Amino acid sequence: MSNDPVPFDPATLTYDAAGLIPAIAQDVDNGDVLMMAWMSRDSVTRTLETGRVTYWSRSRQAFWVKGETSGHVQELVEMRVDCDRDCLLMQVRQTGPACHTNRRSCFYTGVSAAGETELMQPMPSGA
Repeated sequence: MSNDPVPFDPATLTYDAAGLIPAIAQDVDNGDVLMMAWMSRDSVTRTLETGRVTYWSRSRQAFWVKGETSGHVQELVEMRVDCDRDCLLMQVRQTGPACHTNRRSCFYTGVSAAGETELMQPMPSGA
C-alpha cells in the first residue's frame, strides 16, 4: 500500500444519468453522519479547490455552498470515494446544524417495526 497521492480527476467518478453522485457528510471529530446531498463533477472540483463543501441543488439547479446563507459551514477535511467510485464521503468540520430543520444531523428519526422515533431536537437558535 502506497500513501503517495496519485492525480485525481473527478471525471473518473461514476455519476448517475443526471450527472450527479451522492455525497455523505460525516463529522470528522465524532463520526456522526450529518447529511446526504448530491454533487456534480463541477461541485466536486469546487469543493477540492475551496475547502468549502459545495453540493448541487436539484431543486434550484444551482451550486449550493453549504453554509453560504445560513452560516452553517462545512469545511472539508478529507474527501473519500467508495470502492465502486459512485459515492463520496465528505469528512467535515461542521459549524452549527447540518440539517435545514436546525438539527445537528438530517438523520434524526429512528425507524423500527414499532414506528418512528424522533432522536434529536432542533439546536437552540444561534447555535
